[in-house]
Amino acid sequence: MLEKIKNTAQFLNSIQSIEPKIGIILGTGLGGLINEIKPIKIIEYDKIPDFPVSTVEGHHGRLIFGTIKDVPVMAMQGRFHYYEGYSMQQVTFPVRVMKLMGINTLIVSNASGGMNPDFKIGDLMIITDHINMFGDNPLLGKNIAELGPRFPDMSQPYDKKLIDNALEIAAKNNIDVKQGVYVGTSGPTFETPAEYKMFRILGADVVGMSTVPEIIVARHMNMACFGISIVTDLGIPGQIVEITHEEVQQVAAEQEPKMTKIISELVGIFKV
Repeated sequence: MLEKIKNTAQFLNSIQSIEPKIGIILGTGLGGLINEIKPIKIIEYDKIPDFPVSTVEGHHGRLIFGTIKDVPVMAMQGRFHYYEGYSMQQVTFPVRVMKLMGINTLIVSNASGGMNPDFKIGDLMIITDHINMFGDNPLLGKNIAELGPRFPDMSQPYDKKLIDNALEIAAKNNIDVKQGVYVGTSGPTFETPAEYKMFRILGADVVGMSTVPEIIVARHMNMACFGISIVTDLGIPGQIVEITHEEVQQVAAEQEPKMTKIISELVGIFKV
């Protein structure tokens, strides 16, 4: 695994010239942030050695190197999911590659189902913590000491300074944002009413099928993490309706400009 990670990082460094500071993973229907990037090199996933290939509609499958507000970034337009049949190690492989390319900050976005009764469809939620309900963990198996410790601390999975910066950016731009806990599940089924109720009792505000594995691996490698969700449907008793992937994509796309504003200005803080 370590050899594959190093080979992929070396390959990417050999075909593009920038030294990215920030890694960005864009979730379902949230690829519009790409328009904020001044691209320098765009690479299809299937052209990258040992890289998985995204199979889900709304995930384009391109790696984009460029700048946002003059800050060099590496952005994934389309992520990989456990429910696609990939192992946890494959799902998180790109995050490992980012670290070996010198990236120390990871920004992730996702579409989620809201369970907090104070939330409504279209809300943005800054993730303050998460619950792993995948039934798996990307760190299972022999630990690679070169990448991180056997038992990584998870007391602060999401960076408090980045959260504070994002809240200031949202307030300055009159963007209403929530804060809360994200619970990650394997999917690919949307949740039953009983599952929504259980996750809410456990302390989660939104639920989704991604993010948690990437954050675990990023924290294993001591990367600072920031996560933001768009609430695309509701799992609140009395408000649960049948939902489709297409509807999730539509809501995400409608609310994306606000999320893009927050992320682009957050990246701008890293300008030297």
